[in-house]
Amino acid sequence: MSFFLQNRFFFDETFPKNLTFLSPLSSFSFFTPNPHPTPHPPQDISPIDLVNIDAFARRVIALAEYRAALGTYLREKMHAVAPNLSALIGETVGARLISHAGSLVNLAKYPASTVQILGAEKALFRALKTKGNTPKYGLIFHSSFIGRAKAKNKGRISRYLANKASIASRIDCFSDVVTDAFGERMREQVEERLRFYDDGAATTKNSTAMGEAAKKAGLGGGGDASEKKKSKKDKKDKKDKKEKKEETEEKKEKSSKKEKKRKSGGEEEEKSEKKKKKDK
Repeated sequence: MSFFLQNRFFFDETFPKNLTFLSPLSSFSFFTPNPHPTPHPPQDISPIDLVNIDAFARRVIALAEYRAALGTYLREKMHAVAPNLSALIGETVGARLISHAGSLVNLAKYPASTVQILGAEKALFRALKTKGNTPKYGLIFHSSFIGRAKAKNKGRISRYLANKASIASRIDCFSDVVTDAFGERMREQVEERLRFYDDGAATTKNSTAMGEAAKKAGLGGGGDASEKKKSKKDKKDKKDKKEKKEETEEKKEKSSKKEKKRKSGGEEEEKSEKKKKKDK
């Protein structure tokens, strides 16, 4: 009743148009709103509202500019601290991994299996407690490679990506030369692995890829990996031949010494027999 009294002007205006009855004998009725209500007349913005809207817009613009400046700072810092990791999985994901590990040195010390589930510790311990399935990925899920992979290949590509991220973090931590050549080459390897999972395309060997990256970085690596293997094999064969030759020579010397001892022993026996005969 109080609601009706408070809104009596509304009901007075809309009652004839909006009130319909189910039947003349029925005591129940329902209220149907006007399908084409009259719009409210436009109102001017008050000076106080205009001041608040202006302040809010300025704050949004300032936050957007701050975010852009922060992103630029993060990119520059990551390219200086961890260029290979940022080239492989991006500056944001790489920075999250380093932040979660505590430092780049700690991240470099982690094995690839730990890097894979870094950030999903709660899910891991819950799965171990309930004997369920362990998580396949942690923070590296935000990488574009995981999203591009099919559902059945997400676990495989996350394991491969964690392996490459672990290698990249170790290169960034312990290398004296600041370069992103290894990260770029490993990114190409992950791309090749994605294509391999999709259509079975052949991938580049890791030794060949790392040799090309070392050549690009100017670290004196480069060259064909097969040639390096051949040279190593030739050196090993030469070493084995030398060792075998030395062994055969030692065996010959030992056998000659034994023969000399036998001969000298036989001569002494003959002399002793002759002396016995003479004494008799």
